[in-house]
Amino acid sequence: MAIKRLEHVGIMVRDIQKSISFYTDTLGLKLKGELDHPNGTIKLAFLGFEVDGETEIELIAGYNDALPAEGKVHHIALTVDDVEKEYQRLQNLDVRFVENEITTLPNGPRYIFFEGPDGERIELFEKKN
Repeated sequence: MAIKRLEHVGIMVRDIQKSISFYTDTLGLKLKGELDHPNGTIKLAFLGFEVDGETEIELIAGYNDALPAEGKVHHIALTVDDVEKEYQRLQNLDVRFVENEITTLPNGPRYIFFEGPDGERIELFEKKN
């Protein structure tokens, strides 16, 4: 099995700049990068403490403006060596995928979402080499 570690936790937010300010100014995390999703709607920001091998927080704006009072965690992401290989392996185990296409972000990483037994979203995340 090529799943290596917990990559990041995705949190849905209404205002990405306000959330970046909160996580950096109030909590002391460092902004590690921002990017626009290829779909043209979603904006992403990645934060952490600049520690090697850390699990990051991913802020997601534009995905859903009707955020619930609870359950703002959108997904957990797992680092994999080869997203295509893990996608095939999990398909053979009858895992339900949210979409059947691997997405490539503008800065190189590739990902795909699947569901756990209670519908929780889990992401296979392959970093660029």
